[in-house]
Amino acid sequence: MDFSWIFPYRDLILQGAFLTCLLLVISVTCGFGLAIFLAIAQVGKSPGARWLAKGYCTFFRGTPLLIQLWLIYYGLGTYLPYVPGLRTSFLWPILREGLFFAAFALTLNFAAYQGEILRGAMLAVPKGELEAARAVGMSPATILRRIWLPRAIRIGLPTFAGEVVLQLKATPIVFSVTVMDLYGAAYKIRQDTLLVYEPLLLVTLFYVGLTFLITRAFQKLENAVPTRR
Repeated sequence: MDFSWIFPYRDLILQGAFLTCLLLVISVTCGFGLAIFLAIAQVGKSPGARWLAKGYCTFFRGTPLLIQLWLIYYGLGTYLPYVPGLRTSFLWPILREGLFFAAFALTLNFAAYQGEILRGAMLAVPKGELEAARAVGMSPATILRRIWLPRAIRIGLPTFAGEVVLQLKATPIVFSVTVMDLYGAAYKIRQDTLLVYEPLLLVTLFYVGLTFLITRAFQKLENAVPTRR
């Protein structure tokens, strides 16, 4: 086993690891925010909002992430340069990069799965707690903010941890749209050094280590959040 290449390629490896973590943080944070609205829409009383949210989740859960990424990158990315004024705006340096489309696709995909999980968790909240809140005069918005949504998030925490790990393992797909994440860095190192296993072993250890940290973080979060009975 030859690992003498690590030091010469350290900058590329660190940059790839940073982009992988950045994509994970962006997609999980923004995706969870969007998932809250999707879950609320699906358990709400508006038929239109319910069917739109359900259709969104069905589409993104029923199609491969790779196809979604390519549709966004080659579809949306093709038309963005023709939007009047966009190329001269401060947003263009961000929107012209593959990283934006990769983060966008990962966020939309993650939100669909989390929205379904959160919907199920909201339905699992004991109805007695919600009825008790209504009995003391709480408004629907207050019940949602203080009781229903926090309880649902607590119920869904173990599942959320697994989804974050799955999202981490989905990030290497962004290499297909020119984003040099950690897997992309390993691919380049393999091409330059003709080493097959060593770069992949390094990537594997990184993902295993990050998965361990994510799992431990969620375990501590579960222990820190009290469970009401």
